Amino acid sequence: MPDFDYTARELSGKQVTGTLTAGSEKDALVSLQTQSLFPIKVGMSESTRRQVVTGSRRVPGRYLTTFYNQLSDLLRSGVPLLRSLQLLEEQTSHAGLRFAVQDIREQVADGTRLNEAMRRHPKAFNSLTASMVKAGEEGGFLEDVLARVAAFNDHQEELKGKVTGAMVYPLFLMGVGSIIITVLLVWFVPEFAQIFGRMKEQGKLPWATTTLMSFSEGLQQWWYVIVPALIGGVVGLFYYVSESKEAQDKLDQWKLKAPGLGPIVRNLAVARFCRMLGTLLGNGVPILQSLRIAKDASGNVVLSEAIGNAADSVSGGKSLAIPLRASGQFSKEIVEMISIGEEANNLENVLIGIADNLEKYTSRKIDVVVRLLEPFLLLIMAAVVTFVIAALLLPILNMSSVR
Repeated sequence: MPDFDYTARELSGKQVTGTLTAGSEKDALVSLQTQSLFPIKVGMSESTRRQVVTGSRRVPGRYLTTFYNQLSDLLRSGVPLLRSLQLLEEQTSHAGLRFAVQDIREQVADGTRLNEAMRRHPKAFNSLTASMVKAGEEGGFLEDVLARVAAFNDHQEELKGKVTGAMVYPLFLMGVGSIIITVLLVWFVPEFAQIFGRMKEQGKLPWATTTLMSFSEGLQQWWYVIVPALIGGVVGLFYYVSESKEAQDKLDQWKLKAPGLGPIVRNLAVARFCRMLGTLLGNGVPILQSLRIAKDASGNVVLSEAIGNAADSVSGGKSLAIPLRASGQFSKEIVEMISIGEEANNLENVLIGIADNLEKYTSRKIDVVVRLLEPFLLLIMAAVVTFVIAALLLPILNMSSVR
């Protein structure tokens, strides 16, 4: 059971603090009252909070989609929220999701709002989902929001699957190519070292062969330094980017400006924002609240800040299209369509249409990029292998010509 830190007063008026174990915050309050203590402040201990966050595990999108759909269906059928959560807790086959649902059910039973309970499990339920659930709770259309979240989550998983599937073959080529080149340098090239030893002493080795032999020798002698350094560098860079907001901002800026990659990243981010904003507006959420929720759906800090500034302008009475155009992050065509949607009072449908068109266009563009990437990787592999073979054959041809 969780631990709770408390501050309370005794009958004498003396203030005391301590920690107790209870099933919930409500049980903790009852326990204090039985001890003739008047609670001033009761909250989950820091160690328990860490255990809750650590206990939460990332949940695959397909399990979350099923959970949202089932919870929406149960609520729409009139089943109370607590009973619905209990049923889903018993039915789910994913251990991480079961743990999260169990904790959410206990928190809701203690009077915590559903969105607040979800925020305790950021690895399972992201802030965007919690914000949408909050809007649904406040607007009285929670079951509709959950169905929309399920559809949005399913759509994103489908798009992610297409991108991942398109990158499988290029990544396979890179992996196989790296293995082939490593085998050549570590086991094949050293066999020629004794043959070229006399030519190396005389300084008659071609520069390509000298470079290849030096690289091979360095790899053999320092592999125990090079391999850990590469792994440590990748892990360290990943940790730095994930923990540093400044690094994340710079990475998001680079993604939007990267040649070839930038337009794809921008289109996908704008599509996510438009789909989420259209979904919220279609459910009757006010535009200011919708903008503050949907800005996180883009998944890019630069676009999120631009949308946040647009929300501030809208609160001042301006239309949405004007600040989006001023930000420079949205194309003229998209801004024009949003402007027309505002004038026609049909913004939610226009936004969904923009998202559909952008995703179709981007999907075709990804296919083209992947098709070009495959021969490009093959050319790189062929060039490296050709360099290795040429570097080994040149000295042999030179010896033959001298004889």
